[in-house]
Amino acid sequence: MVVALAASFVSQLHGGPQMLYALFFGVAFHYLSQEQRTKPGIEFCSRHVLRLGVGLLGARITAMQIAGLGWVTAITVVAAVISTLVCGLLLARRLGLTRAQGVLSGGAVAICGASAALAIAAVLPRDKHHDRFTLMVVITVTVLSTVAMVVYPLISRALGLSPQLAGLFIGGTIHDVAQVVGAGYTLGTEAGDSATIVKLFRVSMLALVVLVVSLAFKTAREQAAAADPASPSSGKQALVPWFLWLFAAMVLANSAGTISPALQQGLGWTSRACLVVAIAALGMKTSFMQLAQAGWRPIVLITIETLWMAALVLAVICWQR
Repeated sequence: MVVALAASFVSQLHGGPQMLYALFFGVAFHYLSQEQRTKPGIEFCSRHVLRLGVGLLGARITAMQIAGLGWVTAITVVAAVISTLVCGLLLARRLGLTRAQGVLSGGAVAICGASAALAIAAVLPRDKHHDRFTLMVVITVTVLSTVAMVVYPLISRALGLSPQLAGLFIGGTIHDVAQVVGAGYTLGTEAGDSATIVKLFRVSMLALVVLVVSLAFKTAREQAAAADPASPSSGKQALVPWFLWLFAAMVLANSAGTISPALQQGLGWTSRACLVVAIAALGMKTSFMQLAQAGWRPIVLITIETLWMAALVLAVICWQR
């Protein structure tokens, strides 16, 4: 908690990605993950607090927002998400990475960056490389999302895109919600609103993607848990993780209008706080040496996935004009 608060303070004071600060601050305190007094708390934050944060993400989304996108925009976003996941699977095989690593990187790029990476990682089989690869994905998507926040509005202006098309491009391609908002509103209120709604539609797909991944890797997850009875993931796993039920309940409640704007803001803040705490805890479980051992392959994989998604959405936009 203290590490997450420090990261939030530095982010507000100097700007920059809050989660990336939390990750690096956590890695700096890696030695605490070996202390018996702090290890249980780190494990709790990296698992249960993480799941609560993902579940509360649903409070941002309503069915009306999704319905208002139009079928062309919706199909474009769905196609971009699915094709990026497939791209991740195919590229992972070519780069000598596992199927789980391809799904994790593809899902992070396709949906909502670090938040999606943490959610998908929670239902994948855990091995000795699991946490290290997850953190490499978080670092890479956060850096690329920050770069995109600067570059994509310039591309939109250079192509002379209308506010709606610029919103589709920015909301349909940039990884993190905060960067989408930052990039969208630099082009004006209309483009910013459009980008935010498109991005929230991508976020709404998180529950379905996590459910599919959970079902696809159920056997592998059980085998990994059986091979390591001491693992936190050992024991019987629910077919649908509880945080997905919470996510769906939040979407339904928000769509029904039972969540007031003040409560929605509070839930959004709580979700963000939980995810920052979780990423700090994951950082504390990993050392800089372990991150360096991940090598260049995850960076290449995520960069190509990012370029693929941007190229696909731009191709559809050019076809629409």
